[in-house]
Amino acid sequence: MPTDHVGPTNHLSCLSSLILQEPQIHESAQGPRVAPAAGRTAPTPRPVPGPRSAATPRPGRPVPGPARPTPPAQRAHPVSVPATAPAPAPAPVAPTSAPSRPENRSAPQLQLIPAPAGGALDAAEEAVDLLLESGRAPGDILVLTTGEQHPWAAHELSFGDAAYWSHQDAGDDVFFADASAVDRAKPRPVVVVAVNGGAGDTVTRALPVARDRAAALLIVCGDPQTINSALGAGV
Repeated sequence: MPTDHVGPTNHLSCLSSLILQEPQIHESAQGPRVAPAAGRTAPTPRPVPGPRSAATPRPGRPVPGPARPTPPAQRAHPVSVPATAPAPAPAPVAPTSAPSRPENRSAPQLQLIPAPAGGALDAAEEAVDLLLESGRAPGDILVLTTGEQHPWAAHELSFGDAAYWSHQDAGDDVFFADASAVDRAKPRPVVVVAVNGGAGDTVTRALPVARDRAAALLIVCGDPQTINSALGAGV
């Protein structure tokens, strides 16, 4: 039986046909990604930061609430004004007179120190010393004499009338004056009067004015009968 013998040429042709029949791999468009194998976690895609708007607040800062409503404006109610309002008539002004003592001012306390005319000035000086020791300021005391002037007043008057009365205006020390000039004396809390002589009308005129000059206390040193007659009241 004849045997088919395949020569080398036939083998080459067979191999060539096999090679030509194998499918060729061509590049194609990428398909969907293959799912990762089991047991492995797919990475989470990071978000891409976009532009931040002005209305978006930064984290951690409070967000302002909505604007409060504006309260409604109040309407002004018209006020009716009369066309012609009568002008008030001026009140009549009563004539004023300056009283010697204000009505709301109480009378000063009166203290009488009996003394003869020759010793009235010494009694007045002792009263001044007691007042200063009790705490009275020197500028609170005025001393009046109805007879011979106090040595201090006589000395200061030797420098002139203006220099003498300037001590009263200063108001920082005890001031001594003659009873005949009581109208020129300024009021002080305490007035001390030494009835050490002088004419009767001088005492009668000086004591009531001295009482008006005393704001709190009037001390009179002298004869009680003369003093009571001048003041018009018993003590």
